[in-house]
Amino acid sequence: MVHHVILGAGPAGVIAAETLRRQAPDDRITLVGDEREAPYSRMAIPYLLMGNIGEEGTLLRKGARHYSDLRIEAVQARATAVDTQGRQVTLDNGASLAFDTLLIATGSNPVSAPIPGIDLPGVESCWTLADARAIQARAAKGARVLQMGAGFIGCIILEALAARGVALTVVEMGDRMVPRMMGPAAGGMIKQWVEAKGVTVFTGTRVESIAQGKDKTLDVKLSNGKTLNVDLVISATGVKPAIGFLEKTGVKCLQGVLTDEHMQSNVPGIYAAGDCAEAFDKVSGTTVVSAIQPNAAEQARVAALNMALQNRPGKRAVLRGVTQINVLDTLGLISTSFGNWQGAPGGQHAELTDAPAWRHLSLQFQGDVLVGCNSVGWTEHVGVMRGLVEGQVKLGGWKDELLKDPTQLVPAYLACAQAQGHWSGADDARRRA
Repeated sequence: MVHHVILGAGPAGVIAAETLRRQAPDDRITLVGDEREAPYSRMAIPYLLMGNIGEEGTLLRKGARHYSDLRIEAVQARATAVDTQGRQVTLDNGASLAFDTLLIATGSNPVSAPIPGIDLPGVESCWTLADARAIQARAAKGARVLQMGAGFIGCIILEALAARGVALTVVEMGDRMVPRMMGPAAGGMIKQWVEAKGVTVFTGTRVESIAQGKDKTLDVKLSNGKTLNVDLVISATGVKPAIGFLEKTGVKCLQGVLTDEHMQSNVPGIYAAGDCAEAFDKVSGTTVVSAIQPNAAEQARVAALNMALQNRPGKRAVLRGVTQINVLDTLGLISTSFGNWQGAPGGQHAELTDAPAWRHLSLQFQGDVLVGCNSVGWTEHVGVMRGLVEGQVKLGGWKDELLKDPTQLVPAYLACAQAQGHWSGADDARRRA
């Protein structure tokens, strides 16, 4: 019997297992997750902290017998090694699994900053359900909380903490909020918005040390000379693909596991999907780790379809590419980032800022193609921005119109994208956003 092993029980792993079962009803499928929880979504943790859902609301599939009914063997363990020649995975519980195909869907791990005191009780990462429980215990209304990091994930955590009514201070090493998603004007506008909502933000600042204070509090020393006494420290300083166990296996990794258009690695029969996979981005023309759930789901589907065909006849599935997409709600202010938002060498750009209305729009062009964009507060353009960037729509003379007035995105889309047959129209693009 063909045996498919999936490492990682997040969205990518679960979608891959379900897809495999539909495509290969008689094959053996083993889903390995390294947490002592039923498979859940990390993206649901902020909603748990807000009180919008209970822990059961984080589960990817609600039925207690969902996996057993599909004859998917669920194993709670962590992979420590892969023998690509012998086709074996070694687990931290001492067991090993032989495989015919293997999917690496292990996601990411939080990056722990090298700060004295980072391992003290009361310093949490907000990455697992166990982290969420520890945060809930300390982040009562009025509690003093310091958060390190104001990137994309950090801003999502910020939203949840603010909803709990804590006294929140955010410390970001970059010169603006979400520096890997937004340019200076947009990132600065988000900072001003957050401060107006009662959150203290220090940009261009780092945490130098954390020490035990009185009554289980923490004393946090900042590079700006301030020392803050707080009840809880949240570390949101970034994540990296969880692929350390692949070292010396022969599986080629750059930032993540390097994959081809079939989501297969350089080792036949070994695939990757999700936050640990590096796939081709058609806009930038390079391979990227695009750590967003829609990309993870599509990568998992493509990988599973091809795993089911391993050593069997059939047309192989192809990933059409990934695009860097981020849509963020920060205390009610919607911001977006698509594609190469920093711009292409030699390209042109247009920028419009309406500070009193909390609006900003930045468009980046290469030739007559929109290759990237940022927006703050301009929600009516989100769908067409994604459509133009992903579709690599040739704008012709409309590029000059957008350079003069960036708000003319919808007419430009209707005039160019429909004519070139990319999508059926702006409404369809909005639905896809």
